[in-house]
Amino acid sequence: MSGSGIRSAAYGLLPTDTTEDVRTRGAGVSTQVAVLPVGSFEQHGPYLPLATDTLVACAVAREIAAAYPVHLLPPVTISCSHEHAAWPGTVSISSVTLHAVVRDIAASLRRSGVEALVVVNGHGGNYVLGNVVQEASARGERMALFPAAEDWEAARLEAGVVTSLLTDMHAGEIETSILLHTDPECVRSGYETSDFVADDRRHLLTLGMSGYTDSGVIGRPSLGSAEKGKALLESLAASFGTYFSALTGE
Repeated sequence: MSGSGIRSAAYGLLPTDTTEDVRTRGAGVSTQVAVLPVGSFEQHGPYLPLATDTLVACAVAREIAAAYPVHLLPPVTISCSHEHAAWPGTVSISSVTLHAVVRDIAASLRRSGVEALVVVNGHGGNYVLGNVVQEASARGERMALFPAAEDWEAARLEAGVVTSLLTDMHAGEIETSILLHTDPECVRSGYETSDFVADDRRHLLTLGMSGYTDSGVIGRPSLGSAEKGKALLESLAASFGTYFSALTGE
């Protein structure tokens, strides 16, 4: 199944579809599915940009849109990054605001005939997105949250990522690998020597990231590579198939 036949190439983070592209794609499917990348604007150590989670979410969403007939949306670029507030540049909105934004987007899509929404989450601190999807499903609306931990674990294994998901918490092997593949110009030197492990983070919500790391890094970025990044995205696109089927019945 391919969604790339009439899809314009994305420029940066923004899709370049016209309204006719969306109309044509929608006419070819029984259930229209939109994909919304949700990132963040938060510190990622001294070598990855504040927009890392948005870049990652958009990369995953573009990979999905290249393989499935979905309506690719522009990203939500600021979310719930309160645990990173100790570092300059980090910006957050409340969980209530993020909840309302996603719910409003889903309602707007339904009014225009797009029945289903997949939220592609690039930031682990966006806990509220799980509640958004649960509540929508309980109301009989079609919504999903992607990727799940199981999807990331499958991708990690297939890509040969050495670091566990527990250890690879922030600005580590996975995020560095994806950006080395998709946006290498955004990766600055220093990731090769910034490994830091803090697996016991039971007080993260109380202490924030600054209670566990001085650099802002928790993971092993030195192990990142563009090849791993490419394989990670390919695996996630393959995993998306079950979500597409669950929402469309196809």
